[in-house]
Amino acid sequence: MATANDGTERDDTEWDPREPETDALPLSADDKAKIELRDHAYKIALAAAVLLMVTATIVYRIAEDWSWVDSFYFSAIAVTTVGFGDLSPTTDVTKLFTVFYIFVGISLLGAVLNEWLRRRGIHAGRRRQSRD
Repeated sequence: MATANDGTERDDTEWDPREPETDALPLSADDKAKIELRDHAYKIALAAAVLLMVTATIVYRIAEDWSWVDSFYFSAIAVTTVGFGDLSPTTDVTKLFTVFYIFVGISLLGAVLNEWLRRRGIHAGRRRQSRD
């Protein structure tokens, strides 16, 4: 529990990024709509990233005849650009798919991580502010 600027108790673990600070100016309808849109876009990007990872795992499982674990493993190391080199696509189709997958996956992963880190920064700032 933390004490908000107005002296009331609040639970920081249940923080909602859409909830304005108690001493902040009231949000306009336009601002609320922008926050809702950003929240919705974040959820869509996160779902798209998960769907892309699942799709890549299935493609590698079928096209390369790798095990489910190897397919998922390669999907993860490819999109995070780790690239250990122990597995690599062998057919032209999976090579082209991998290029597409990496370009789209890195972009999606970057967008999701950017928004997640932005939210964590806002949360940390509010916690510091409530301690002061």
